[in-house]
Amino acid sequence: MMSPTPLRLLAVLALGVSLLSGCTPTPESTPTPSPAFTSEEEAFAAAEATFSEYIDALNRVDFSDPATFEGVFSHLSGQAAESTRRAFSQFHAQGVLTSGATRFLWVSGVSADADSGGVQARVCIDVSEVDVVDSDGASIVAPDRPALQPTVVTFAATANAASTISDLQNSEEFTCAS
Repeated sequence: MMSPTPLRLLAVLALGVSLLSGCTPTPESTPTPSPAFTSEEEAFAAAEATFSEYIDALNRVDFSDPATFEGVFSHLSGQAAESTRRAFSQFHAQGVLTSGATRFLWVSGVSADADSGGVQARVCIDVSEVDVVDSDGASIVAPDRPALQPTVVTFAATANAASTISDLQNSEEFTCAS
């Protein structure tokens, strides 16, 4: 049998441990990430708005003034950003000029991931009014360039919840019918 002193020490120790456990901070709960979009319709609408802003910025580009590139770059990420930066830098260095406006006739959503914010869409781009000329004023547009370009566009969500264009690929899977 234990003497009263060790029992008291055990009781004090148990009380101390229980008091200390009451002083430990409760672990912070980790927030559950909310989906980037609440529906496919919302995702497709955001993608179309992003693409429209991108086209507007693209039409304001002046290759003689690199400051005008930033509006386009702000709508791009990933492979699309890398390839566009290279092309714009090259066009600036070569003294390339553009005229006319790029338009898009329609955007059609293909898929959307509400959790990641990733969206893929088919877009019909109209470049019929666009000419690109070298520093001598000669057109560098291929004579067989189609005026309407079917393109698959991939959008990625960013930290601020706005989507960016992460990839643009010409497509032969569909045609542009205006």
